[in-house]
Order: sequence, then C-alpha cells, then structure tokens
Amino acid sequence: MNAYIFPGQGAQFVGMGLDLYENHALAQELFEKANDILGFSITDIMFEGTTEDLKQTKVTQPAIFLHSVILSKALGDNFKPDMVAGHSLGEFSALVANGTLNFEDGLKLVSQRALAMQKACELQSSTMAAVLGLDDEVVEKICGETEGIVVPANYNCPGQLVISGEVESVNSACEKMKEAGARRALLLPVGGAFHSPLMEPAREELAAAIEATNFSEPSCPIYQNVPTTAVTKADEIKTNLISQLTAPVKWTQSVQQMVKDGGKSFVEVGPGKVLQGLVRKIAPGTETSSAAL
Repeated sequence: MNAYIFPGQGAQFVGMGLDLYENHALAQELFEKANDILGFSITDIMFEGTTEDLKQTKVTQPAIFLHSVILSKALGDNFKPDMVAGHSLGEFSALVANGTLNFEDGLKLVSQRALAMQKACELQSSTMAAVLGLDDEVVEKICGETEGIVVPANYNCPGQLVISGEVESVNSACEKMKEAGARRALLLPVGGAFHSPLMEPAREELAAAIEATNFSEPSCPIYQNVPTTAVTKADEIKTNLISQLTAPVKWTQSVQQMVKDGGKSFVEVGPGKVLQGLVRKIAPGTETSSAAL
C-alpha cells in the first residue's frame, strides 16, 4: 500500500515551490489563488524572501501547506494514496490530499491556526526542547515529576522526543533528562510551547473555525496525530484535529500502525526529507521517497 506523508513546521526553505509555479499551469493558478485568499503575496516570500521572513508563523505554516498540497495536485493521476498522514501542520495538507477538505478551506484553516498559535505564544513565555537517547517512558516520567507545565509534545521516532511547556519547567526537565542519561536535551528555536496545554487559547479559537468548515468523507484513511489509527469518518477527523493543538504528535505510533496495516512505500510530499528519515528509524527497511513531477 502507498502511504503519502506530509511535513510540518521546520521543513521550509527559501525558493520552495518556485519550480512548481514556473513549470505547471495548475500550480501557478493555485499559488495565485492562495495570494488572494491570504491577502498578501506569500509567493514573493516563498520564492524570493529571506529565511527570517519565511520563519514568521503566519507565513511558515501556509507556505509548507501550499508546497505540499499543490505538489500533490500537480501529480494528477500519479497521486494515488492508499493512506495518508501528516506531522502536526502536515495533517491539514493530508486532509486536502485525501479529499476531506477542499483547497480553499484547508488554506484558511491553516492560516487561522498559525495566527491563533502565534497569539497563544505571546500570552506566556514558553518553549520546546528535543530529547535524544532516552526511552519514551523515562521522558514521560520526568515531565510528570517536574514542577510547572512540561509535557511530551512530539514522539518523532524511537529515542527522539520533543518536550514542550513553560521555559523554567522545560529547562529543569532538560537537566533531569541529562542526569538520566539523555545523549542530548537542547532547547529548540521555536516561538512557544506547541502541542501542550499552553496552546489551549489557540485550540478554542481553531475549534470554532473547524466546526464551521465542511469536512467530506475521505477517499482513503488518514492516520491522525492524536488517535494514531486509521480514521475515515469526517466527524471523528474534526474532533481529532481540534485535539491536536494541545495533544502530543504521536508520529512514531502512527507510522508503526500504518506499517502494521500494510503501508509499504512512504512518499513524502512537500519540502525536505525529515519525515523519510524518521520513517526509516521507526520502521527500518521501509521504502521511502520524495514526491516529484
């Protein structure tokens, strides 16, 4: 079975999508439509902006979404997923790819998500940190024993877990992780504590937008970050998507389930190759590749 996977924040780079725009009429049409929907020229920033411009949350999330979704549409009949999944933001790209959301609604939700997350970040000083070389259970235990808010946020692959929360609590947890034998425990250059209880204001704001958006029955199952199992019901997809902002991204568990359900070939659609690397660590021997025209 063909599994198509969609990257999240951090995969962006200046120049992303330019080849699509220049060489594919449908891609050009969709990029221009995106500029109109967003109310600013995101293509100028994606194609010719600076790295700093592209790192703005209001730009980064729609940019990665656009690259992934427009590439999947440009593939035409060659895009035939049996199952899809996306890492955090990538879940929205996956939902357009399997027909749950249309292009316009997906982009609007991603833009609203980005702005809501940015507002939540500004309410309280918070951060994230990558922990390498510890079992998940040890990381979970240390987070639970640390004062303040600090939680597991991204289960990326065995031995690589990202934690999220209040700055002081994350720093304290990192020290304890190192004492427990972590190979590394380092702060990430992010604007806030994504996938933690501190994103509750953003979750509430996005929930209203998701509830007001039409979700169709998908053409193939999506393995969402929250339940990690195959989901095919529009109402369930909505519920899980709302939960995603404050719940951990269980990427390891999702990929394991996809393989268990018959996923043989994992194709990454969008910028970068991060997810391919994670899949190979989660399920060694699995075939991985990048989508290309």
